Amino acid sequence: MSRRCELTGVGPMVGHNVSHSNIKTKRRFLPSLAQISVASEVLGQSFKLKITNAALRTLDYRGGLDPVLLNSRDEALSPRALKIKRQVKAKLASQAAAASTAS
Repeated sequence: MSRRCELTGVGPMVGHNVSHSNIKTKRRFLPSLAQISVASEVLGQSFKLKITNAALRTLDYRGGLDPVLLNSRDEALSPRALKIKRQVKAKLASQAAAASTAS
C-alpha cells in the first residue's frame, strides 16, 4: 500500500529527530492521507481516492475534482487519477462537439 497522494504525488519525506543534546537520528515524515469518495460533475459518478488533507482543501477551493484534474500535471497524478482525467477530457470534448453541431 503506497503512502502517496493520488492527486498531488506527495509522499514520505525524511528528516531527523533532534534530541536535547543535539543527537540526530533518522525519521520519516508521513503525509496525512485519507481515503475519500470524490464526485466528478462531468462524469456524474464518484471515485474513491487516497489524498492528503491539503489536497482535499484544494478540491474545495478549486471547485471539485474536475478542475483540479484538468489543471494538474500528468507526472504528479497516479495512474487511476490519470485515467479519470482522460475520461473527463473525452467527455468535455464530446460535449463541445455536440454543442458545435447543434448550433
